Amino acid sequence: MDTKQNTALLRALAEVPAPLPDRGVIHVVIPHTDRFTVVGNHLAQNAGLSTTAVGFAVRIQSLPQGTEVGVKALAARFPEGEKLIAAALRELEAHGYLQRARTRLPNGRIVTRTVFCNQPTALLRPRAAAAPPQQAPPAPQVRAPARASVPAAAPGPAPAQAPARGPALAPAPKPEHHAPETPAPETPAPEAPAPEAPAPEAPVPQGHASFTPLVPPPTAPKSPRPPLPRPRELTPELERISTALLSDLHHHSPEFTLSEEHVHKLVPGVAAWLERDTRPDTIRHALTTNAPEPVKYPYQFVKHRLTVLLPPPAHRTSVTPFQTCDGCERAFRAPAPGHCRDCRTGHAHEDQQAAA
Repeated sequence: MDTKQNTALLRALAEVPAPLPDRGVIHVVIPHTDRFTVVGNHLAQNAGLSTTAVGFAVRIQSLPQGTEVGVKALAARFPEGEKLIAAALRELEAHGYLQRARTRLPNGRIVTRTVFCNQPTALLRPRAAAAPPQQAPPAPQVRAPARASVPAAAPGPAPAQAPARGPALAPAPKPEHHAPETPAPETPAPEAPAPEAPAPEAPVPQGHASFTPLVPPPTAPKSPRPPLPRPRELTPELERISTALLSDLHHHSPEFTLSEEHVHKLVPGVAAWLERDTRPDTIRHALTTNAPEPVKYPYQFVKHRLTVLLPPPAHRTSVTPFQTCDGCERAFRAPAPGHCRDCRTGHAHEDQQAAA
């Protein structure tokens, strides 16, 4: 059986102007006339972005303004899952293409606005290219003095013709014949007041030049990670319980197998949790629940959770102990042994009678 040939593709290859390469991709470029989106090579060939992130950047860029581009909205529109979409959006946010900002509306409601920039590096440069359009309004002001200077220059080269043609200003074709001889070099003369026009317009583009980028560059320094929490006093009992808890993690989850050195480094963090009246089962549950699969670096993962999920310190309330009354032997609360309230009242009454 003969293999079917795509005649349209063969015809397109025949129209490629340059010689076809021996290997690699061959581009058949057909200009778009409608329904197209311009994508820069800084995005399409960005080695720091995954293919999924680049694809979602192109999809978001092609959507009309006002379209919902949240994780759930994109998951409902495209076949990728929410976790993959969320990871791609985080990549775009880290490289400056995507930004989420919380804004308060006039009615007091707070909403999250998603801003997508097709060229984030341009935000870091002051955009002074907007200055030339701002100089269009002063054009009429320059032309006004130019017309006033023309009659002053006209009588200069031809003083005899000025009185003859003074009353006949309407016929414009006659002075046009003399224009190429002498008035041609005089036409640049009205440009003298031109420097005065951009002077008041100079501060206008300065507002654009003082633009402060909201998206930090990818090379911006990151804030240091918080240190591992430590207890106020690492007692032998806290050290023993913390070592046993960390060494026993692999029995509950094989991925949390820690070396002896790592256990020794993480003991102060677990002791800080125990010092805050946290039960060992609660600590184990906080360290191993909802962990990613697989856990590539168990030591870093446990250290991160011990630092970020540290519970607040326990507020202990002092309880007044019970005492036995020395008179009636009833139990009452007091910081020190002595008499109860009834016995103190009786003794005070007897002292008053004896004093009387």
